[in-house]
Amino acid sequence: MSPVLAGVLQLLALIVALGLSYRPLGDHMARVYSSDKHLRVEKWIYKGIGANPSVEMRWPAYLRGVLAFSAVGVLFLYLLQRVQGALPGSLGFVSIDPDQAFNTAASFVANTNWQSYYGEQAMGHVVQTGGLAVQNFVSAAVGIAVAVALVRGFARSRTGELGNFWADLVRGVIRILLPISVVGALVLVACGAIQNFAGIHEVGQFLNEHSVGGSQQWNGGAVASQEVIKELGTNGGGYFNANSAHPFENPDPLSNLFEIYLILLIPFALTRTFGRMVGSLRQGYAILGTMAAIWLVFTGLMMWTEFAGRGPAFELAGGAMEGKETRFGIGASAIFSVATTLTSTGAVNSFHSSYTGFGGGITMLGMQLGEIAPGGVGSGLYGMLIMAIIAVFIAGLMVGRTPEYLGKKIGTRQIKFAACYILVTPALVLGFTAVAMALDTPSHSMTNSGAHGFSEILYAYTSGANNNGSAFAGLNADTQWFNTTLGIAMLLGRFLPMVFVLALAGSLAEQTPVPETAGTLRTEKPLFTGLLVGTILIVAGLTYFPALALGPLAEGLAA
Repeated sequence: MSPVLAGVLQLLALIVALGLSYRPLGDHMARVYSSDKHLRVEKWIYKGIGANPSVEMRWPAYLRGVLAFSAVGVLFLYLLQRVQGALPGSLGFVSIDPDQAFNTAASFVANTNWQSYYGEQAMGHVVQTGGLAVQNFVSAAVGIAVAVALVRGFARSRTGELGNFWADLVRGVIRILLPISVVGALVLVACGAIQNFAGIHEVGQFLNEHSVGGSQQWNGGAVASQEVIKELGTNGGGYFNANSAHPFENPDPLSNLFEIYLILLIPFALTRTFGRMVGSLRQGYAILGTMAAIWLVFTGLMMWTEFAGRGPAFELAGGAMEGKETRFGIGASAIFSVATTLTSTGAVNSFHSSYTGFGGGITMLGMQLGEIAPGGVGSGLYGMLIMAIIAVFIAGLMVGRTPEYLGKKIGTRQIKFAACYILVTPALVLGFTAVAMALDTPSHSMTNSGAHGFSEILYAYTSGANNNGSAFAGLNADTQWFNTTLGIAMLLGRFLPMVFVLALAGSLAEQTPVPETAGTLRTEKPLFTGLLVGTILIVAGLTYFPALALGPLAEGLAA
């Protein structure tokens, strides 16, 4: 079987698996966030944290809950790393330095999981399982909760109430993330991923079953359980530095395909949840169609550019195999790289820095679109709905009619919130990149010069501010400058957009629905899907094209 055919067949198998899961999971999540009943374990949690899950919140109260919970998470994870050296199960690792502890705490709470450290050489079992893995669950649940609050803003009328943050948070963890993670961890263990609390041990180095001398040190860990939620929650932080390219995390092609499935599962299924909660499944299908179209085009382009490399090395390897695992090949690596950068996952099973110039550009552009195809858990849906509002506004300008979406008028207040949302991340990415390139110290962290070196820094801030977490990996990011600035970019890139999302949700929930007329734009039709795709590409293109032209485009054209 040719490598190209193998890649296409894996893509088709992935689409079938996602299609079979779409309806049951989407409907289940709609029931979870629409129910007024609480499980016994949920009641215990509410009692423990002193929350009343039956009290509805307006958007400022909902936002305060999000920010307060996340601030406590940053502080707890920071302190846990700072005292690691005194904790049991630390595997002899010392406490984490302040700047790196801040960066890691901000990263995992912001659902970014950017890692400027070697996981197997820095973090013990307590920090990995009691700190990082816990944040993988709750940061994902926060993203879903904010998305559900925006959906309620469209679904409700003449009220500013968006639900209860604490109830949404707990239900997301208990009823959605935990059950899937338990089953997923068993699958990964069956595939060969490790799950233990073993200490550090030495293993000999072998080639074709023959010793080549020397030894390596490896430590065990609860890898499978963390691996599953890192993908399911679109987090991305790996137990090992090699991330999902490491055989302990991702042993074989079957586990690799399963991990891609986990990455895309909830973001795609949330579109059905959206359609169910607003009372129109066709609206959900329109959003799904937009996400799927962008994802498929990006995947096709990535496979083409990685298979089509020219030169003797490319021809002998069957494509751009540098930096890719032979057990996965080009096709599976291309599918994984697009899935992880079009969502906010950031996990990698290959070395993005060694992709072709255009391939590296595709990974960056995927993040720069706002990671909305299908995006992160929750953040992909609310990001796409923001872009839908922008598209509706543009359509209204073209026909001279007040724009409406799902029966709600998109007036001055709503479009200001939407505009602020789409401006935050580019300002962070381009601003920090410009400052880093202008100063001497940050540029010393670049492994390469020229266009590729610029791409390393642009990729880092694109990944951080968009809460992705993947890296070109040629950049030495473990410096005070990058640990601090990337930490700030991750926090602002995560929580500033949530301010505008929840403010928008509150303004929509207060409105009285507008009756549909013959002049109403049919937002469930393919025409609107095309308009939405065009809006997304135009907004991202106008914003980032000059920066991309200096980096991956210049490198690709020079190759």
